[in-house]
Amino acid sequence: MKGRVLIIAGSDSGGGAGIQADLKTVTCLGGYGMTAITALTAQNTQGVSAIHDVPADFIKEQIRVVLSDLGADCIKTGMLSQPATIHAICDVLDELDMDIPMVVDPVIVAKGGASLLAQEAMAALKTRLIPRATMLTPNVPEAEALTGISVMTADDMAKAAEKLFELGPKAVLMKGGHLDETGEQVTDYLFEAGGGSHHFSGKRIQSRHTHGTGCTTASAIACGIAQGLTVVESVQRAKDYVFEAIRTAPGYGSGHGPLNHGHTVKA
Repeated sequence: MKGRVLIIAGSDSGGGAGIQADLKTVTCLGGYGMTAITALTAQNTQGVSAIHDVPADFIKEQIRVVLSDLGADCIKTGMLSQPATIHAICDVLDELDMDIPMVVDPVIVAKGGASLLAQEAMAALKTRLIPRATMLTPNVPEAEALTGISVMTADDMAKAAEKLFELGPKAVLMKGGHLDETGEQVTDYLFEAGGGSHHFSGKRIQSRHTHGTGCTTASAIACGIAQGLTVVESVQRAKDYVFEAIRTAPGYGSGHGPLNHGHTVKA
């Protein structure tokens, strides 16, 4: 076991996304996962029926006690929901004054369409959390919401990334799964501050069992960074891991089903 990852995100009662997917991912990639839960959701593969936000002071305490004792090699954030949650995270990290790499997954809308970020939280996300990011991992709708730019092509992705760099992240992974959804290839683009860029292409799997792919990808990247991989190496391993998790998905549920996070585990 190598690499401590503190996951700050919401719980998915259906187990396909959120904290549950994050912990499975980190564990199955050989890391050690810890959590600060920001919200409880009642959801299954068909959608989110209710959200219960965790009080900001309790979120701060979860983060404080974990970092002051166990420490972390990388932090991953997911569903944050409320502005008070985002401010609480940033306040306690300022208080602890620890220089820890952070992967920020800007969770805005669930796979089934439910809003997971209050509109008033967007400003806090952009001004307080994203500037801390070692890597920001938006999909196309998230990039559009954060930048106001319509993303239809690879060139649009580059333009959106440039806009996102104005917020302060060191790297931006623009996930291309929403582009040309009938195409045979999926390409993600990694842009690094200072001009470096890489693209990662792979075969598209036509499947409704893709719930939690964003959470899983970000947690896999965070685990890689925690284990000492480069940003590029972390993204490539995450891509390979998620591809196989989709390919071997168990087929549970009647809606957007979960992935097979445990495909790395051999009996």
